[in-house]
Amino acid sequence: MEPPAPAEPQTAGDRQPTAEQSAAGGPYPVRDDTVAAVVRQWRVVDPGLDTAPMEIIGRINRCAALLQQAEDAPLRRAGLTRAEFDLLGALRRTGHELTPSELARETFSSGAAVTKRLKQLTERGLAERRGDTRDRRVAHVRLTDAGRDLVDGILPAQLAHERELLSALDRGDRGDLAVLLGELLERLEGRPRTPRV
Repeated sequence: MEPPAPAEPQTAGDRQPTAEQSAAGGPYPVRDDTVAAVVRQWRVVDPGLDTAPMEIIGRINRCAALLQQAEDAPLRRAGLTRAEFDLLGALRRTGHELTPSELARETFSSGAAVTKRLKQLTERGLAERRGDTRDRRVAHVRLTDAGRDLVDGILPAQLAHERELLSALDRGDRGDLAVLLGELLERLEGRPRTPRV
């Protein structure tokens, strides 16, 4: 009698729910994270409530918050918020000056938020503004040499940090997650936008 062939590795879509999972009303593995605890509380309060959106959006929001609060992240060590680095990154990757309005569009921020962040970045000597020669109401923003050096130095370290965080997922799951988030983002970007602050 031949030994059984080794089982093929399963992807997230192939995994079958256990009896416990099916009894819980969903096809996904039972989790024990913060959002799962919130969902369980809502189910006690309102057993008929469909919490499926919360299980996705809640986890996205929670992950985003934890990633921004990570004290060991290179951005945090450099004294930068993700929003500030997004502005610097936009200036670096486009390779030319941008107006505050263009930066707001690039980073999906409000004009007031961009103005506040630019003030902090210019005070640190990472960006500089110059007035438009034809329209005094328009400003142009560019990276200083210090700003360019900071972006070029910190981005590889930040990406390595994020790669380490994602190493808890295998390569296939990371690919699946990237595709699914991309599909969600395309749909959300097709909706009317409300700028973040």
